[in-house]
Amino acid sequence: MTTTINVTINGVTKTATLVDNVATKALLELLAKGNVTVKTDDYGGFEKVGTFGTRLPTANTQIDTVPGDIVLYQGNSISFFYENNGWSYTMLGKLDINDVKEIKSFLAAGKGKIDIILSLK
Repeated sequence: MTTTINVTINGVTKTATLVDNVATKALLELLAKGNVTVKTDDYGGFEKVGTFGTRLPTANTQIDTVPGDIVLYQGNSISFFYENNGWSYTMLGKLDINDVKEIKSFLAAGKGKIDIILSLK
């Protein structure tokens, strides 16, 4: 079963397709209670990262991320990648955007703090 969520930044909404694991099940339960706004900032020149304010279960594996990947880091942070990186993460899903330039523009790559709103589709 494919599950998609909405990802909204600066009034623009795109979808993301989630993988099926314990973290995404917990994320969907959280979103069933209402939208979640994550205050993010650029980190390392390759991602937007912010904390949930709650912990989700992890299933960490070594992952080589690509632009558009969405991962859980340390159980309470979510990262949206606009460049590649490798680390131990729990994969959550991927933005449904195929063009790297569009991913970077949507995530305001390198432009500092933004709010990312997650909601059920």
